[in-house]
Amino acid sequence: MSNLTKRDLVVRISDETGLVQQDVMKVVQKLLDSFAESMAKGQTIELRNFGVFEVKMRKARVGRNPNKPEKDIVIPPRAVIKFKPGKELKAMLSKLTETLAAQP
Repeated sequence: MSNLTKRDLVVRISDETGLVQQDVMKVVQKLLDSFAESMAKGQTIELRNFGVFEVKMRKARVGRNPNKPEKDIVIPPRAVIKFKPGKELKAMLSKLTETLAAQP
């Protein structure tokens, strides 16, 4: 499987809609900027049937450097983004799981 880049997404949308790639790129970039700004404010982004992006705080914890296991390292608390897939996306992922499991 290959990765989908922002450029791939722009080309796909442009091809399917007939819109100019530069215009599609502006819209995609504005969408991503809006997502980033909202999450940086701690807001949740809910996209029906796709999923929910939620900002959560990860607690401080103690970790260890594998090269120096005798020394503990305090990892400070930090904000992380959690994603919960929506109903339709879960169904698609379930089909993918079945397909991958059936392969030798």
